[in-house]
Amino acid sequence: MKKNILALLFLLLTFNLSASNLPEFSTAGFYELPNTGREVYSMNLAWRFIKGDVPGMPYTVNFDDSGWEVVSVPHGLEYLPEEASGCANYQGIAWYRKHFTPDERLKGKQMFIHFEAIMGKSEVYVNGQLLKKHYGGYLPVILDVTNLLKWGEENVIAVKADNSDDPSYPVGKPQNMLDFTYFGGIYRDCWLIAHNDVFITNANYENEVAGGGLFVSYADVSEKSALVNLKAHIRNSSVSDKNVTVTFELKRKSGELVKRVSKKLTVKRGNASYAVGSMKINAPSLWSPDHPYLYDLEVMVKGANDRIVDGYRQRIGIRSIEFKQTEGLWINGKPYEGKIMGTNRHQDFAVLGNVLPNSMQWRDAKKLRDAGLKVIRTHYVIDPAFMDACDELGLFALVEVPGWQFWNKEPVFGERVYSDIRNMIRIHRNHASLFFWEPILNETHYPEDFAKKALDICREEYPYPYSIAACDDGAEGDHYYSLLLRPIESKLRTDKTYFIREWGDNVDDWNAQNSDSRVARGWGEVPMLLQAEHYANPSYVKDYPVLCYETICNKPGQIVGACFWHSFDHQRGYHADPFYGGIMDAFRQPKASYYMFMSQRSPEKSDLIADNGPMIYIAHELTPFSPKDVTVYSNCDEVRLTVFKNGKEYIYKKDPDHKGMPSPIITFADAFHFMEWKAMARSGRQDDAYLLAEGLIDGKVVVSDKRYPSGQADHISLRLDNEQVPLKADGSDVVTIIAEIVDKRGTVKRLNNSVVRFEIEGEGRLLGEASVGTNPCPVVWGTAPVLVQSTTKSGKIKISASMQNPGQSRPLEGILEFESVANDQKEVFSQKELSLSGQSRSVVNLSTNKSDLERENERLRKELNQLKVKDVERQQTQFGVGIND
Repeated sequence: MKKNILALLFLLLTFNLSASNLPEFSTAGFYELPNTGREVYSMNLAWRFIKGDVPGMPYTVNFDDSGWEVVSVPHGLEYLPEEASGCANYQGIAWYRKHFTPDERLKGKQMFIHFEAIMGKSEVYVNGQLLKKHYGGYLPVILDVTNLLKWGEENVIAVKADNSDDPSYPVGKPQNMLDFTYFGGIYRDCWLIAHNDVFITNANYENEVAGGGLFVSYADVSEKSALVNLKAHIRNSSVSDKNVTVTFELKRKSGELVKRVSKKLTVKRGNASYAVGSMKINAPSLWSPDHPYLYDLEVMVKGANDRIVDGYRQRIGIRSIEFKQTEGLWINGKPYEGKIMGTNRHQDFAVLGNVLPNSMQWRDAKKLRDAGLKVIRTHYVIDPAFMDACDELGLFALVEVPGWQFWNKEPVFGERVYSDIRNMIRIHRNHASLFFWEPILNETHYPEDFAKKALDICREEYPYPYSIAACDDGAEGDHYYSLLLRPIESKLRTDKTYFIREWGDNVDDWNAQNSDSRVARGWGEVPMLLQAEHYANPSYVKDYPVLCYETICNKPGQIVGACFWHSFDHQRGYHADPFYGGIMDAFRQPKASYYMFMSQRSPEKSDLIADNGPMIYIAHELTPFSPKDVTVYSNCDEVRLTVFKNGKEYIYKKDPDHKGMPSPIITFADAFHFMEWKAMARSGRQDDAYLLAEGLIDGKVVVSDKRYPSGQADHISLRLDNEQVPLKADGSDVVTIIAEIVDKRGTVKRLNNSVVRFEIEGEGRLLGEASVGTNPCPVVWGTAPVLVQSTTKSGKIKISASMQNPGQSRPLEGILEFESVANDQKEVFSQKELSLSGQSRSVVNLSTNKSDLERENERLRKELNQLKVKDVERQQTQFGVGIND
């Protein structure tokens, strides 16, 4: 109990210390600015939901949906097991209905509904009227509902979402032939935006080439100065012409004003006009992956008497990105040293599918940046929250149009791809993290005229410096592009720059899917070590070349970097097995290769939010089946390994002339002999039996890692895997809890086949159930994860984990207590509907809640039993049992 209380206090202290570093997420593409007349409300709470089509007219106001489930969005169609590939997910129609009464205070405002994404093809009705048919699952669906809302009475939004196969829009390929999964539902946020009748528009809604909304671009960027170009689209929906002043204020994080520019504008009634200006910034703080500095840009529209009638804030990063043919990559006017390395990412998560709330988008980005990765290839238009995280954490985003190995000759398909390209640029064009566009369809045999049209659209939509589009080397129309992907080194052209978009995976064929890159975390230590070596430098491979970290680092400078395949294990449609090649599993639990990648980052400490600086990790579990060689991952100049207290020391020194990967894998040969460790245990010297790895820089120890062998399983330890981002009480936020089977010292017992049952009380609920293998949950490689979702009330949450089949000698239960934080986002919902969901009250599942006295008695019984075990050991030794084994 004391341990858990101390852990909780430490956790709360960590939250307080890092409050200034908590992530900030945009709403409908911007950040709300107080006292501007513009307000944003979350529409996520209290939707009626049913999986499947229903007879009648479920889009009408008076349709009886009383038998439907009440849910909050982001929402998926179902919870799935961690192993859910091979089209195990539902495909088909689902319906959502939201009842709400808008605040009378908003009457007279312009009102827009903004869905960040609805998977598949969708129809959206407001009070029985069809407002929008949308095709595609990765871009926003935006509706002007100003003249459709009823004031003083209930309104209904109805959404028909269909994620079934449809070749008429991208991705287009049937899921049973697809290398990822469509999942389904309103799986991203939904917003209500209210503002005055003179306002800054939304670029995706306006559908103007290189226009609409706010467009920020840069020119002549250097450490000395930079030009920030500004363009804001102002619409006047009033009944008279308006004279306005548009003011742009650039501020530092501290609030200090850097520059102000104002432009006067006359906007005719029923029309829109642009306010165009620029700022020259002297000695700018430039954005780069190693220094992701973000300014606040406040845009305000002022009318008569200098009264602000609309406005919002954007975060921008001043930077330049240039691909200079044989000179390679230049960032902010300087050549980039070495290779810029990253990863690919699919958006699904164990159990949830695609339904990752904003906090989980942040955690994904944070974990990848912790590993030293600097580029993420997105595979489709990603959640805005992930792009926000990339801006803040220093991750370049390689943004792709949705598409994979599929082309439909019907003209409607191409037109929808072109629309997707335009809209992906409009939604992401102002982000500092934007690296380059990939407008072509991934691994697809498309016609040459498509490749040219896709590039033309990129140039039309972003006609300013530091924006570039890429195409596969060898694909149709690749000669139009200056940046090419998938380079063939023997065929490099001097007028091109190259980036490797995928590397690392190497299967025998696309049916068996055998490769030493494909390793499930539960397969244990040796397979994971082999996976890490496969990604680093597989010296054991003799009969075919493998593109790995080492070989990429030795490529010519014209090949500027690479994204490996793939960051996380993920579900697939066409194959029965999930993709196991991630450096983390589907719950984001790390494998050995995660630490290998982490060791490639710079040892220099910086002010990044992400973990950085020197690191060291012993990739050895000290089990009877662990290898004799001890592997250590570190980015230090020198590593010292000590075996036992006062035992043998091994020294590794990095070769300063090494030209490949920054930090090769460190292997101390023949350093572990299980029988020696067994003898130490028999002699009662368990505290002296450990591995100690120390990382040295300039002769000084800067980091260390200590590893003990695990003893008898003593208790279950619970921890929050939240990257210091607290659970928000908004009804849909989710956090991962990891249960670990540990000995008295806290060392994880990896070789354990237990099953853990979770229980919860307070302001949270467990997601999934026995049918999807989440509760009870089998212990895999020492751990069992579970997902906890918040209610709409902030407060204490208590998780307990116990053995499914408890016993006197089995590990004691573990308890974790933490608190969700209040939701600071304004919400629009029906209180009646919310009360039916059970989300407005505490959720208590602890039917067998134990008292502190019962727990203490259980602990004492266990200690007594351990004394009996000692007596058994003495008797066995006296009778010669086990002396020579």
